[in-house]
Amino acid sequence: MEDMTYDMAGSAVVVGLMKNLALRKSKVNAVGVVGLVENMPGGNAQRPGDIVKSYSGKTIEVLNTDAEGRLVLADAITFTEKKFKPSLIVDLATLTGAIVVALGSEYAGLFSNNDNLSKQIHEAGEKVEEKAWRLPLHSNYDKLMNSKNADMQNINYVGGAGSTTAAQFLQRFILNKTPWAHLDIAGMAFSKYAGALNSSGATGYGVRLLNKFIEDNYE
Repeated sequence: MEDMTYDMAGSAVVVGLMKNLALRKSKVNAVGVVGLVENMPGGNAQRPGDIVKSYSGKTIEVLNTDAEGRLVLADAITFTEKKFKPSLIVDLATLTGAIVVALGSEYAGLFSNNDNLSKQIHEAGEKVEEKAWRLPLHSNYDKLMNSKNADMQNINYVGGAGSTTAAQFLQRFILNKTPWAHLDIAGMAFSKYAGALNSSGATGYGVRLLNKFIEDNYE
């Protein structure tokens, strides 16, 4: 629990990026959206088996209360798409421990419904040494997130492909086929131990990456 202070790293990257774009007077029309909630045990907390309705209207069966961040992120994605009608959406989240198993602390996991967007993010990451590695999305993975009691469940109960099924979950909340990329930064957002290039603690991973992505492609 003591490391949960880093679980808001995705939101912190968005705030840091928006401040960076403002300070350098970037010529880009960018909107930063953060889902800020308190995550505490209590009498009104969700329980395994609860069904909640998302902002999109889709229902979600909560099978694991620790997969709570994706519920907030799903609403943020739908809200952003509906309100701002963006040309593209990029989200960041410390979403899964599975991405740390797959990629360690060298690469973030990159998932996208658009090849060009994915390529742009990958290339920007290589340039600033904030690397991202693309992993697959496929409709077959959706079957692992289907629920008998709701439109979907919030975890894959079968096991395996934890990061991909989490990304598949988020993709369901892109309602208008907007180009979208998801960066799972759980292995990159913080380090318990100091390394050669960074002190221990939060790394700020993603700010330089997305700043370069914007600089190279949208200014």
